[in-house]
Amino acid sequence: MKKSIASFVVVVLIIGLFCYTAINGLNLGFTQIPSVLDEENGIRRGLDLVGGSSITFEADLEEGDIPADIDDQMDAAQAMLQSRLTTMGYTEAQVSRVGETRLLVEIPAIDNPEEAVQQLGSTAQLQFLDADGNEVMNGSDVEKATAQYGDPMGAGYNSYFVELQFKSEAREKFYEATKNAAEAESGKNYISIVMDGEVKSAPGVTEAIDADSCVITGGFDETSAKELADFINIGQLPFNLKQVELRSVGPQLGENALSRSLLAGLIGLCLIAVFMIAVYRLPGLVATIALLFYVSLVCVILAVAHVNLSLPGIAGIILGIGMAVDANVVIFERIKEELRAGKTVRSAIDSGFHRAFTAIIDSNVTTLIAAVVLYFFGTGTIVGFALTLGIGVLVSMFTAITVTKFLLRQVVNMKITNVKAYGA
Repeated sequence: MKKSIASFVVVVLIIGLFCYTAINGLNLGFTQIPSVLDEENGIRRGLDLVGGSSITFEADLEEGDIPADIDDQMDAAQAMLQSRLTTMGYTEAQVSRVGETRLLVEIPAIDNPEEAVQQLGSTAQLQFLDADGNEVMNGSDVEKATAQYGDPMGAGYNSYFVELQFKSEAREKFYEATKNAAEAESGKNYISIVMDGEVKSAPGVTEAIDADSCVITGGFDETSAKELADFINIGQLPFNLKQVELRSVGPQLGENALSRSLLAGLIGLCLIAVFMIAVYRLPGLVATIALLFYVSLVCVILAVAHVNLSLPGIAGIILGIGMAVDANVVIFERIKEELRAGKTVRSAIDSGFHRAFTAIIDSNVTTLIAAVVLYFFGTGTIVGFALTLGIGVLVSMFTAITVTKFLLRQVVNMKITNVKAYGA
């Protein structure tokens, strides 16, 4: 019995520590866990919560020379910019069409529009130039670029590098460019990768490459390799984009929107706790403790991951709370059925969790599949909603199946076996 009391107290103290960390943060010495309210190091707030920057781009076309497939080209540019923003971690950023040849980019939590443009990356087309400054290839020839870690040259050690894949029709161009560079006089055996007039990389060429891909090596670290890959990917735009407007925008919901949302969430949690305790009594109290752990753990994960949070993301968190409570309700109803059938409390708890397990797994897995689909195929705020929902589902399964069950077993080991205390 003493061991069970000690175990119960230790788990409650750990949950209290998570709650403290979520609100105040925690310094572990070797690393700092930010609080959920830390605007600088914790959760990033979306455009609708803290404002940000609005940038309007326009396709740089000759006057009156609008191609027939401009809609397809602008859609490609929109998708590319949105992908770029998502890759950079701005999952709440939005790119939308404004007129026939304009795109509006809204990025949260960046007050300086010029900084926003730098974060987004250059909007000029990508060029591959030989040593004499002649264009041998451009961004339209690129399929994709990826930063990787390994031993691509068989040198016997691993390092960061960039793998560059070209479209099939560009293979001949690539072969000719590398052949000429390899045969050039000493000091000119390279091909420069140029963006917006700035040389991003100038890898050397030692031989002609008859392939639709190559690797770029040379002292990269993880950050520099990713930056080069990102620059190359953004350079695939079908035309140049020029800035026509830069401005800062204020929060659409007021500066205190997040704190008010947290207050509303706290009130909701209190009402849920009252309901659970009133209906299920001791298991309801245990579920409330587990729910506190769920909320604090989700907050810590979101803060550590620097997730961009806007209203749809908050909606995902609230939906996750609902699923966590729903799982407990299913379990407790099964326990009550077992108690009414005459089983002992310990047997009823084990049987109740066993009977509810399949239903909980099925409902959570189907929701998780939906969240994964939304994350990979959605854009903007949909991605933020899918991310918080997915995290919430995973954490809710853990708390309902593991934490609640462990605490209930410790309660039984404390010799609290009156069936009325379990709502039966």
